[in-house]
Amino acid sequence: MIKVYCYSKCTTCKKALKWLDDNGIKYELIDIKADHPDEKTLRSLYKMSGLPLKRFFNTSGQIYREMELSKKLPDMSEDEMFKLLASDGMIVKRPLLVKEDKVLTGFKEEDWAKVLL
Repeated sequence: MIKVYCYSKCTTCKKALKWLDDNGIKYELIDIKADHPDEKTLRSLYKMSGLPLKRFFNTSGQIYREMELSKKLPDMSEDEMFKLLASDGMIVKRPLLVKEDKVLTGFKEEDWAKVLL
């Protein structure tokens, strides 16, 4: 089953869910704010994704800006980054798509189509 971590007020998440629905793709919706991934899950998703860890951060989010993470991340260890990501779902890039051994951060229709269609 495909899992999609989303935030209900996020316009990008709404677009992604509409795309899934329009393409008849079934998924489990997880509220990233209320039920965000823990550190163990994030480490597993990171390994499966093949993406840089920085891609898991919601760089356009309010918390990211308030904490000035653009300045702090380069000096943080991987462990510190995982702890931070696990502390609040609003720090995690969304939507976060999980399908078996594939993980995508954010919504780019062409990337999702390659993985799901």
